[in-house]
Amino acid sequence: MDKQHDTAIGTMTDLLGSRWRLMILYSLMDGTKRFSELKRQVGDVTQKVLTSNLKALEKHGLLIRTAYAQMPLRVEYTLTVLGESLRPLIEEIIRWDQAYRARTVTA
Repeated sequence: MDKQHDTAIGTMTDLLGSRWRLMILYSLMDGTKRFSELKRQVGDVTQKVLTSNLKALEKHGLLIRTAYAQMPLRVEYTLTVLGESLRPLIEEIIRWDQAYRARTVTA
């Protein structure tokens, strides 16, 4: 593998290295979500792990965290333009998975 490909794979691993991050991004593809909505949609993830992954995605510029000064505190997460640019990649992963599952079921 050449250096350029090695760098690209490294970047994607850094950004999306956790299965939770892809699931979070996928969940946000249909719009802004509150923390509790994300937790419910992402599945069997602890609050600590979800929070950690949301912070990482925000740090990488893939989502925006908006906190509203009200009680109880309301926090919403939305994809950034950069995060939205991953939509074709995520959709392709879903298509690949469907083909893969269809192939393994028939094998």
